Amino acid sequence: MPKLCFPLIFFFLTSGCMAQNIVGNWEGTLQIQGTELPIIFHITKDNNGKHSATFDSPKQKAFNLACSDVVIREDSVILIMQILKGRYAGKLNDTELQLSGNWFQGNNALPLHLVKTSNVLTTNQLKRPQTPKPPFPYKSENVEYDNADKSIHFGATFTVPLPDPNVNYFRAPVYPTVILITGSGKQDRDETILGHKPFAVIADYLTRQGMAVLRIDDREMGTTTGDFSKSTTADFANDVEAGMAYLKTRLDVDVNTIGLIGHSEGGLIAPMVAAKRKEVKFIVLLAGPGINIMDMMEQQSADVMASAGISKPDIALYRPLYKSLVMAIINAKDSVTASKNAMAVFKNWQSDKTAGTIKNTTGVENEKDISTFTTVFLKQLISPWYHYFMTINPEDYLIKTDCPVLALNGEKDIQVSASQNLNGIKLALEKNKNKNFKIIKMPGLNHLFQHCITCTADEYGDLEESFDIATLAIIADWIKTEGLK
Repeated sequence: MPKLCFPLIFFFLTSGCMAQNIVGNWEGTLQIQGTELPIIFHITKDNNGKHSATFDSPKQKAFNLACSDVVIREDSVILIMQILKGRYAGKLNDTELQLSGNWFQGNNALPLHLVKTSNVLTTNQLKRPQTPKPPFPYKSENVEYDNADKSIHFGATFTVPLPDPNVNYFRAPVYPTVILITGSGKQDRDETILGHKPFAVIADYLTRQGMAVLRIDDREMGTTTGDFSKSTTADFANDVEAGMAYLKTRLDVDVNTIGLIGHSEGGLIAPMVAAKRKEVKFIVLLAGPGINIMDMMEQQSADVMASAGISKPDIALYRPLYKSLVMAIINAKDSVTASKNAMAVFKNWQSDKTAGTIKNTTGVENEKDISTFTTVFLKQLISPWYHYFMTINPEDYLIKTDCPVLALNGEKDIQVSASQNLNGIKLALEKNKNKNFKIIKMPGLNHLFQHCITCTADEYGDLEESFDIATLAIIADWIKTEGLK
């Protein structure tokens, strides 16, 4: 689900040669849709004269992000990060203490003024005590494999228990195995977000409990290839099937006990695969959707607005706009028509709303703001992933899922509403007459299964806990007692 924890706006950097004073710390602030985002670039030069750089986004709790390269030409510098398909281009002033330029990403150009300073945070001070650290009491192996037609090459980590040295095995032991499925957006194999590595935590816990675990880089992440921008949820389901095929080639995997654990969008992908592949032994849905995605996303937008302090009456007035905009865009024959439709929908909606309600819910104060607001919707929804995602109804797959199912959600989740979606999962499984399922709402937990305080998306990075230990115990115990039946 759109991991509303808002994917980091990464800023990229490139290599070359320039004025002496380019080396150092450069600090500035981006203005993005009314939000200030402080950023810091750290530019260094090695003994061979080659420049490199790292990037911090303190507000997003991101530090020491490696930059691709640094290109320097006379009094100008270009800072590039390939993964974001973005760049910063700035010109050094006469004092060599300021850079004036723009941040470019997609079709957008945002002014960005950088000031050279020595008083900046250069290291990640966040504590992530749950992140597993070697040595491990199990085998951890980086693996690579291809899908059936060789179009995607996957990189992953496979963890497997060590054989008991006190047992004389007739043959090498095999283990029940789990594939972890990430949420929406490009995720690495650990599902890293704001310094947290929840999939590494889950894999570590389950492997210590006697299970093997495969966690995989998404397309265009780590060592996995493919074009993420042209992929849909259906494509990601195919990627999970490729992981299953790989596991069946391993001699340490019990091929009859392969299960799936999906988080957020992964909690939709798991039943998609299980409905098609009856050899899936069990599925665990972590904050997975259980209602029509359009309805789920409308509720998500309302819950996120509420967490930001917007009043209930204003949210109630906004909700019809959300669904109308989505429908106007995804049903349009092309992007030009979609843009016109979105503008018409917004103007019709605002006609009987107060200026206060319009500003509070959309940030719109004038005609130009309307174009900016609707363009944001348009750019999201015309992507293949979003267009496909918004048309999905999870029930279509849950009613075809016959294996054991465990569905958990945090009570305080503002991205996938716990009550709505858990109830949707329950009703769909009952309709299918699936007898072996368990539904649990976890008190006090957010979308990432952290104990939260403010329970906003902005808080994810402030919390030290990466994944609730009680939830881990429930997952492991259920797999052993029900999932492997």
